[in-house]
Amino acid sequence: MSIFGRTKSSEESVGGSPIEYIIAGLGNPGKEYELSRHNAGFLCLDILSNRLNFRTDRMKFKSLCADVQVAGHRCLVMRPQTYMNNSGEAIKQAASFYKIPPEKCIIIFDDIDIPFGAVRVKRKGSAGSHNGVKSIVYHLNSDNFPRVKIGVGGKPNPDYDLKDYVLGKFNKHEQEVLKASMEKACDAAELIVAGKIEKAMETCQLPGEKPEGNK
Repeated sequence: MSIFGRTKSSEESVGGSPIEYIIAGLGNPGKEYELSRHNAGFLCLDILSNRLNFRTDRMKFKSLCADVQVAGHRCLVMRPQTYMNNSGEAIKQAASFYKIPPEKCIIIFDDIDIPFGAVRVKRKGSAGSHNGVKSIVYHLNSDNFPRVKIGVGGKPNPDYDLKDYVLGKFNKHEQEVLKASMEKACDAAELIVAGKIEKAMETCQLPGEKPEGNK
């Protein structure tokens, strides 16, 4: 069991108002990938589920889902089960069904281009080298969706295979560091839902650092 944990009880649908936001953590299904760098999005949802007392345990839209109240807004929290490279299929199905525009689809994922343990928020922008985000851009036909990026650091050397690196597992010390980072990522996701994306961007940057903006 990782330090990120899982809640033991499942929350029923909150009902009432329509779904307003999607919060999706990216990763690969299956025990062999649970603590891998590429599963940072899934691990972050473990933190969020413990915080808000829900479980993503209903299969819908090719994902494990939960219907959750976040910052006063009804959200669909998703763990796509399509494997990383096809994440956009799941996001597109849910967004189309609930008529959620891209700017209200919040995507949480690992990033090898920012320092280990850092968290960055972007309002929109290109997918970079991340295949899961590329899939979402393709299926939504838009890059206008907010991202919460969790830094897993770069390869130890240029010759190291990228796939082996991102599918490699966090050790116990790295898990401890990331737990605090993912708490910050959850804070950022809640701020975005609350309509405070600028504050989310500011709280994740280092002193003197400029926000990533829309690049």
